[in-house]
Amino acid sequence: MSALRTLVVSSRPLSWVNTAFPFGLTYYLFVGEFDALFVVGSLFFLIPYNVLMYGINDVFDYESDLRNPRKGGVEGALLPPELHRPMLLVSTLLPLPFLVPLVAWGSVASTGVLALALFFVVAYSAKNIRFKEVPFVDSVTSSLHFVMPAIFAMTLVGEGLTPLALTLLGSFFFWGMASHAFGAVQDVAADREAGVGSIATVIGAKGTVRFAIGLYVLAGLLLLVTPWPLPLIALVVILYVGALAPWWSVSDEDSWKANRSWRWFLGLNFVAGAVVVLVLFEWWQVTG
Repeated sequence: MSALRTLVVSSRPLSWVNTAFPFGLTYYLFVGEFDALFVVGSLFFLIPYNVLMYGINDVFDYESDLRNPRKGGVEGALLPPELHRPMLLVSTLLPLPFLVPLVAWGSVASTGVLALALFFVVAYSAKNIRFKEVPFVDSVTSSLHFVMPAIFAMTLVGEGLTPLALTLLGSFFFWGMASHAFGAVQDVAADREAGVGSIATVIGAKGTVRFAIGLYVLAGLLLLVTPWPLPLIALVVILYVGALAPWWSVSDEDSWKANRSWRWFLGLNFVAGAVVVLVLFEWWQVTG
């Protein structure tokens, strides 16, 4: 595999939309047009943000990734040591051309949110910080990686956090926590062997699956108290709970098998995204 291709694979291209989508959709719902800020912000959260997030992760997770059979494909590159310095360099420099206009066109509030988002991205994986190794903080931080782009879009256009916005963001946050927690289940053995802590290494595979299902249900319940037709989004929760249900009683020894359901998440996320777009635009047209 060429160096360039390895660097691209490291950024998880199939997951790029998961960060660009929250920014782009939120921005468009408030502004109603595809202007320069929409383009710059969407491109930033599509590629540079993910290169930074996953590139740092693959550099500092190298030792544990060596023991992880999932690495080396769509779920993350096994980044060879000779590419660690280039990846850190690219991860640092690539965001700069986008950050300059986002800060220049933004406000103090939006710049603060953007800085906080970048801090969480770096702190999750970087040496001597490693939020990803602090149980429960790992899932919280991971979820914020995807929620913060939406919050940034709101502050960028000068919108406040209304009760409805807080409810939707809260649902999205619990959704993200659940997905991260379940993702940690399949890595219990590799993480323990490498001495890496996570929510799953602390409460075990079975406990983490049940915790994740609870978070998905909580996310759905929050959606049920929103104005019609937004509660329809809660139907997608059934798909995620269905994917996790077979692992309700999984043992730590068999936790790696949960990767079968994790692979479905790529498709589930696209389905969920389509439902969210359709329902939010219907709500947007109704509310004017």
